[in-house]
Amino acid sequence: MKWRRQIYFIGALIACALFIATNIPVDTIAQEDNQDVEKKDLVYVIPIEDEVERGLEAFLTRSTEEAVENHADHIIFEIDTPGGRVDSAGKIGKILQDLDIPTTAYVVNEALSAGSYIALNSDSIYMNPNATMGASGVITSDGKAADKKAQSAWIAAMKSAAEANDRDPEYAVAMADESVDLPDLGAPEGEFLTLTPNNAVEVGYAEGVVHNRSELLAELDLEDAEIEETEVSAAESIARFVTSPVVIPILLSIASLGLIVEIYTPGFGVAGSMGVIALLLFFYGHFIAGLAGMEVITLLIVGIILVVLEFFVTGGILGALGAAAIILSLFMAGYDVTQMALSISIACIVAILAAVVLFKWIGPNRGILKRIILKDRTTTELGYTSNDQREELIGQTGVTVSMLRPAGIMETETERLDVVSEGSFIEAGAPVVISKVEGMRVVVKKMEPDKENH
Repeated sequence: MKWRRQIYFIGALIACALFIATNIPVDTIAQEDNQDVEKKDLVYVIPIEDEVERGLEAFLTRSTEEAVENHADHIIFEIDTPGGRVDSAGKIGKILQDLDIPTTAYVVNEALSAGSYIALNSDSIYMNPNATMGASGVITSDGKAADKKAQSAWIAAMKSAAEANDRDPEYAVAMADESVDLPDLGAPEGEFLTLTPNNAVEVGYAEGVVHNRSELLAELDLEDAEIEETEVSAAESIARFVTSPVVIPILLSIASLGLIVEIYTPGFGVAGSMGVIALLLFFYGHFIAGLAGMEVITLLIVGIILVVLEFFVTGGILGALGAAAIILSLFMAGYDVTQMALSISIACIVAILAAVVLFKWIGPNRGILKRIILKDRTTTELGYTSNDQREELIGQTGVTVSMLRPAGIMETETERLDVVSEGSFIEAGAPVVISKVEGMRVVVKKMEPDKENH
């Protein structure tokens, strides 16, 4: 009887469940389905800060691709930049032009020069009350106005960006061409136009003035949207830093200086490590920024290998080829041939000056190192001898088989000897005379022409 009561109880529970399920209002089920289907708008917020250069271009490429992949509904570019490279601005503008997602430029502080061009490529522009936009004349790295050809191309690009988004191109042209006369906007002939927020709204270049991002989202009817903020990665930060026109000559100068110091010091120490790190930073940053591909890295490695081989093979050809390969890889990694030529020239000047200073004032027999370098030697004159003394070699002459740097090989009439020069390098094939023998160390010096005749 007990098992019958359990069956009745289970049956009653099932009946109640079926009754409840069949009596749920249809509109309640529909509401729950709608809640599951309903999705918040996704807004990507991408910062455009500091100088406009190739590192920023790489960051924006990654960020916008991520927004597209995640089906973002809107992209907000928060702009605060004094400008930068025209070529980088052009490529960033192309990134914005190719987006199918609605875009808004929010000028947080300033969108000057190349920054104004980026803003003009957005679908809508909003400005902070203290922001400015404009002053977009093209200048060279030394602060002078660019040539007429470059200025004409840039003015055309500014005009095209304004027209593409239904803005009056006259004001975009005035930002880049100081010959346009707009005194009512504070830009008489001879000055570039810079728009304040109110002026930008007045001429139709800004949709509104907002104090912060929350107000901007409300203006865009996106106050309930899901916000995704992108940040510059550590690799991209390094890329943006080392691709700066100011930093490049510094890195190359450190690399050359480290190499020169290592030549004058035994072993491989701090100076050489700093030089290698500087060179690696240069190529790493340019690789991340998309300026240096694997072909550049391969050429650099080949150049380094050739330079190293030069220490073991005489002739100087491998060293020259290696140096040429390294310099070519630097040019290939740079985005501006003129800028790279200037940076490499500065590095070469630093290297030459360092070599002169090290040789003249900090050599082993000069300057501050004179007091700290041990000069005592275990010479035969002081009574030091080895197991095998060959004093009969003193005065013998011969010809160098390899370059003495200062060690190398010479050949007498009867044998080949491992020798060292008295200090200076001696080329292969030069006549030399053995000046002293200290144990197993055979020292030679180059024969002077008058001695050679005798």
